[in-house]
Amino acid sequence: MADVIQQIDEVVEQAKADLSAVKNADQLEQFRIKYLGTKGAIKNLMKLVGQASKEDKPKVGQRANAASSEVNEAFEAKKAELASSAARVPAEDVTEPGKPLQIGRPHILTQVTDELTELFGRMGFTVAAGPEVEDEFHNFIALNIPKSHPARDPLDNFYLQPATGEGVTSGASKGGEEHLQLLRTQTSTVQIRVMETQKPPIRVVIPGRVYRPDTVDATHLFMFHQLEALVVDKNVTMVDLKSTILQFVHAYFGPTTKVRFRPSFFPFTEPSAEVDVWFEDKQRWIELGGCGMVHPNVFKAVGVDPEIYSGWAFGFGIERIAMRKYAIDDIRHFVENDVRFLSQF
Repeated sequence: MADVIQQIDEVVEQAKADLSAVKNADQLEQFRIKYLGTKGAIKNLMKLVGQASKEDKPKVGQRANAASSEVNEAFEAKKAELASSAARVPAEDVTEPGKPLQIGRPHILTQVTDELTELFGRMGFTVAAGPEVEDEFHNFIALNIPKSHPARDPLDNFYLQPATGEGVTSGASKGGEEHLQLLRTQTSTVQIRVMETQKPPIRVVIPGRVYRPDTVDATHLFMFHQLEALVVDKNVTMVDLKSTILQFVHAYFGPTTKVRFRPSFFPFTEPSAEVDVWFEDKQRWIELGGCGMVHPNVFKAVGVDPEIYSGWAFGFGIERIAMRKYAIDDIRHFVENDVRFLSQF
């Protein structure tokens, strides 16, 4: 009988030793299966009771029951200990630094637009705005663009269709004539609206969205932003235009920035030029936009006497200004809403 009792004691001692090494719920479950399961070591002690003699069975059975109770109590105590420890451990390490809140910021194009209007504001310009849905008079006719001009081709414009589907919708009339509506292709439309309502002298800048069905690539989008400028007064010359653009470029991009003017043609200016800025990172010239002296026919369309007043205008792409300023290689980055890109500015 002594040997049987010793076997039981050894099982209990081993069970306690294994239980003391348990550190988590998974290990505790493995312990339960090994010792307290239906085929576990404690259940197997009952076989020793059956093998004992008739005289020893009461003592062996009593010791086996005591061993079962002892191991079960130790198991329950360990289970409660692990549960209590888990409750005390926070879900996150409170000693780690807190996560900073992500604070919103203006889009890079909004930032650049604000910078440009502030710069021209210091040069004496006020800011003007106009509708993005325009009529042919303001978008073409008043800007000296005749019906035969390719710029008015439906393939080069976003003309608007009415909900009834009866053809292209008509817009405001001028001189009794109805004009088709479209998404404006240039901010020059606001020049017309300013000169219709304001007498010279005029000195305004006009930031805004414009729309053209261009093929999207690294330098073109079908919706982009322009910064238009208009000056109308007596004795305004091409020298005033060039000096203003040079002053702007050197103030915004740096005093050593290279600028060049190339002769060009626009129906609403005469003479006309295109302005290029040297992109150091690309090692090439990139066009910022067009400029020129306001055409006399534009003045006549809005009731300004071209014999008394003269003026100049330019229209620059804000995206291209931002690309030159911040060495951005693809215009599509501005509209892809990639936070990795936007968070740099």
